[in-house]
Amino acid sequence: MGDSIRAAAQRLSAVSETPRLDAELLMAHALGVERDRLLLDPARFAVPAAFDAFVARRMAHEPVAYIVGYRDFWTIRLGVGPGALIPRPDSETLIEAAVDHFGQQTPKRVLDLGTGPGTLLLAALAEWPEASGVGVDASAQALAYARGNAEALGFDARAEMRQGDWAAGIDERFDLILCNPPYIGEAEPLMPDVRAHEPASALFAGTDGLDDYRRVVPDLPRLLATGGAAVLEIGATQHISVRRLAEDAGFAVACRKDLGGRDRALILTIA
Repeated sequence: MGDSIRAAAQRLSAVSETPRLDAELLMAHALGVERDRLLLDPARFAVPAAFDAFVARRMAHEPVAYIVGYRDFWTIRLGVGPGALIPRPDSETLIEAAVDHFGQQTPKRVLDLGTGPGTLLLAALAEWPEASGVGVDASAQALAYARGNAEALGFDARAEMRQGDWAAGIDERFDLILCNPPYIGEAEPLMPDVRAHEPASALFAGTDGLDDYRRVVPDLPRLLATGGAAVLEIGATQHISVRRLAEDAGFAVACRKDLGGRDRALILTIA
């Protein structure tokens, strides 16, 4: 077992920045067990026939999350697959910022614009059991995952998923607004597993990556409740550009860095 994982990790180092982790996740998936069980007692398992096929798919740059069918995020597990943006650890920065903003208070109503497979909304509902909210996405494929994830987590009574064009048609005010819009410029380089497999509509936003911020940010003042916060994910070089849009819309702006020390989340409050 250990030799098979090491050999797979060596192969995967050609296509992945985390080859050992990839190999362990794929082996655990092939075995139908959690990775921690595999690591605790690898000698009890025989290498399943499916493992080589999973490694071959990863060698072809298919994301591990699509192969295993899920990605862990914050305190929850989210089902994902083709058509849904894979949750990134850096996006947890938005939930951390929201937790700090509200302290001991609960944001009763949460709006997640561009929810994908329900990532930020469902993480927020896991954090605040008394909260409810709305997730909006233009993609019917992504929303199918979002609804399935809400049901699997037992949040379907608290989470409404709507297909829509950002906040168009929404006239409610929310205590917490979360948004991870597309923010990659069309000519920017991307890893092959991202560019070839994840939905372009969830990645790219015009030549400078700011097209969707220009649409979303000016619409936020009418949606944000008194004392609330809107938390937006940004690319590492977009702090100043998105801050200017937010300040022009009347917001006070703070920035939170991710674990890598990069600017990652802007926290917008009414100035």
